[in-house]
Amino acid sequence: MESNAHVSSVKSYGLVLGALLTLTVVTVSAASVDLGSFNVVIALGIATIKASLVALFFMHLRHGRPMNGIIFVSGVIFLGIFLMFCLIDADTRDVPRPTRLITAPAAAAPVPGPAAGH
Repeated sequence: MESNAHVSSVKSYGLVLGALLTLTVVTVSAASVDLGSFNVVIALGIATIKASLVALFFMHLRHGRPMNGIIFVSGVIFLGIFLMFCLIDADTRDVPRPTRLITAPAAAAPVPGPAAGH
């Protein structure tokens, strides 16, 4: 029985671990910076890179059949398209405003007191 399994070296796993830890630090530090709606784009970009590293090295897509890589890449592309449509849809919506406001009762009119000099 022939085995097509490819065993990566400990050094390559160590480099991937270092890259994943570095990207995690970048993710945490990017979350502390307020870049408006661009924060979502940065977070998704970093997450995509990390997921690609995990898929390439730990799921062995790097040394696997080309069809598996094509399926992975097409999945990432479709995920990006779906997220793009969600972001476009959320960006075009108006900010909801309440239609029935409960207002504070108006200040009671001053009750006329006994008239002075009558």
